[in-house]
Amino acid sequence: MTKAEKLLWEKLRNRKIHNQRFLRQFSIGSYVVDFYCPKLRLAIEVDGSTHSTKDEIEYDKHRQEEIENLGIVFLRFYNDEVFKDINKVIENIKNKIVEIL
Repeated sequence: MTKAEKLLWEKLRNRKIHNQRFLRQFSIGSYVVDFYCPKLRLAIEVDGSTHSTKDEIEYDKHRQEEIENLGIVFLRFYNDEVFKDINKVIENIKNKIVEIL
């Protein structure tokens, strides 16, 4: 895991957010997402600078669409967001969980 993923994992693990169980490095079809809550069908990705090229942006967009077509809700954050304002990231995740519930 990257440093940003480790930081977010510490906030997600052990049912720390709305008592929801998250798994890390979870396979969905031929893809692997950083974090996944099976009960809510919620996938979370944390992307670094390697995801900023035109090809990577297209790949990520296609990948996200395929995952969403399976009925899975998808949240994407960037490393900078996690490092600079982890509380805002957590708040966004909490809001999405409440929306799903």
